[in-house]
Amino acid sequence: MVKAEEAVSQVVSTHLPRRRRWTPQQIFIFGLIVFFAAIMLLPFFWMLTTALKTNNGIYQLPPQYIPTTFDFANFGAGIRAVHFVRLFINTAIIAAVATIGSVVSSMFVGYGLARIRFPGRKIWFYAFVGSMMLPGIVGLLPMFRLYLSIGWYNTWFPLMIPAWFGNPFFIFLARQFYFSIPRSLDEAAKLDGAGHFTILTRIMVPLTRPIWITMAIFAFQGSWNDYLGPLVYLYSQSKWTLALGMASFSGVYNTPWNEYMATDLIYMLPPLIIFFVAQRYFMEGLGSLGGASVR
Repeated sequence: MVKAEEAVSQVVSTHLPRRRRWTPQQIFIFGLIVFFAAIMLLPFFWMLTTALKTNNGIYQLPPQYIPTTFDFANFGAGIRAVHFVRLFINTAIIAAVATIGSVVSSMFVGYGLARIRFPGRKIWFYAFVGSMMLPGIVGLLPMFRLYLSIGWYNTWFPLMIPAWFGNPFFIFLARQFYFSIPRSLDEAAKLDGAGHFTILTRIMVPLTRPIWITMAIFAFQGSWNDYLGPLVYLYSQSKWTLALGMASFSGVYNTPWNEYMATDLIYMLPPLIIFFVAQRYFMEGLGSLGGASVR
């Protein structure tokens, strides 16, 4: 009986999870991570507490880190002040169209540079990569004159249509990711009568889900937070984006910072939600590029 009890206890002890023993080095590293994470989250915490303070509580000395009374009316007042719903719809439409255009066009161009052999393929690739070295401000004036001459000034077209001509960085990412997929899949599909469009849509797109989700996150955040483009091309307030609306919130002599912070928190939500929902694919897409070589 004693031997049976000892055997049972031994089996149970082997299957129970052991407590992790922290070494001093691991404790130190974990402490550093927590310390720097707290520093990074401090501005967000201050924004959140400011959004819940009264107007008098903002300028209180010494500063009030956690408000004694929470003023949730700041969210409604800020939304009404900047016409948030209308600007939100404008920004969502522009960001959605620009994101889809950037991802689709870059996937097509990247596939052509990686899977189709044609004369001058490397020259085109180097041209795309080299264009990333030029700052966007260099082409601002020529592009403005072009859009003005074709009647696109004060429209959303300059903010959406250029995305459908490919993004050099996204093209580079797509091309490098395609090289990690065996060419035997292409050859097997061609034996079954599939063309390049079928190979791209039926084989490559499902296999490259992490990379095009990564591109979609980058493209959406860039378009959602774009301030210079709407500032240059839009002057009608009915066509403004949230970036312009939030910039107009701050007055010359007085700014209701509690309402501003409350509205800014809502403005930040869509990119944050998209990132956290697709975080697994985002990290997988960036991690897979680490093993890809430039060809």
